[in-house]
Amino acid sequence: MASLPTIYGAVLLGGFIASVLSGIITAQTFTYIRRYPTDSRTTKSIVALTWLLDSTHTSLVCTASWIFTIQWFGDEGKIDYIPVPLAISVALTACLTLIVHCFFAHRIHRLTHSDWRISGPIFVFAFLRLVAALVSTVEMIELKTMTEFRHKVEWVFTAGLSLSCLADVLVTAALCFTLRRSRSSHSSMDRIINSIILYTLENNALTSVATIISMICWVTMHNLIFLGVHFVLSKFYANTLLATLNSRKRLQEERSRGGLSNELPVAFPGRYQSKYSKRLDPGNKLEINVERTIEYEAADDFAKRSTHTIPPESPPSTADPNHIASHAV
Repeated sequence: MASLPTIYGAVLLGGFIASVLSGIITAQTFTYIRRYPTDSRTTKSIVALTWLLDSTHTSLVCTASWIFTIQWFGDEGKIDYIPVPLAISVALTACLTLIVHCFFAHRIHRLTHSDWRISGPIFVFAFLRLVAALVSTVEMIELKTMTEFRHKVEWVFTAGLSLSCLADVLVTAALCFTLRRSRSSHSSMDRIINSIILYTLENNALTSVATIISMICWVTMHNLIFLGVHFVLSKFYANTLLATLNSRKRLQEERSRGGLSNELPVAFPGRYQSKYSKRLDPGNKLEINVERTIEYEAADDFAKRSTHTIPPESPPSTADPNHIASHAV
């Protein structure tokens, strides 16, 4: 039989951390509203839905913590029971995961020129992960106890976490592969593209690691530690999405200056540093024979090339790094 700290303690600690991260999500949402008032309605709807689902998820987590620690206080017979709010929070985590995976899958679809062979599997795995989570939620409510749930449908929850982790890996691999393929030794965007690759790896590593930890705890431990990690998992996904959207303006500003600062946002506030993100020495002067004029459309934040003057002897580029970088973040 599981001990109280690994049941109530895991839910309480996971709920506390999830509440703190939910505050960061709210701050990132307000940052988005202030910075991007001219975004498309679709993008604004995605941000609004993400914030609404996250707030609802936090409320359910707090309610489950209240039931465990207050309503069922001292009743050890309830230690194996699953509160309904806790079961519903699993489905909401899957909904947030679906939104984030589809968001990145759409970006990859644009970057790969509508190649469904690359973006299609991400959509499929994200949808299957949602189905597994919905089945898990329904079974938790019907079976009522964690022991019965593990005995009858343990594989469903395991499959859901595995699909989520697989989708994360595919998103990261597809973005990094597409960006690396766009690099050229003659491109002034190589340094920025390298930074975006590291940025992508850092953000997606958070969700992948959290998913793997939750799955390991679920398979090897008969307690609710996996659920405490699962509470935090949804916050990682929401923060990754909002940080990606909020990084666009800074990236465009730094690109227009000819350098990239050390403050490219990641999923959580902090300083993002890499060997590719050091500024150019202002004392050095560089003469460039290629002239470009780039016009940015703030509505959907995709860079559009207005004019591109290249000397006749220069070979044509196979991919415009400016266009790729704007789609990647």
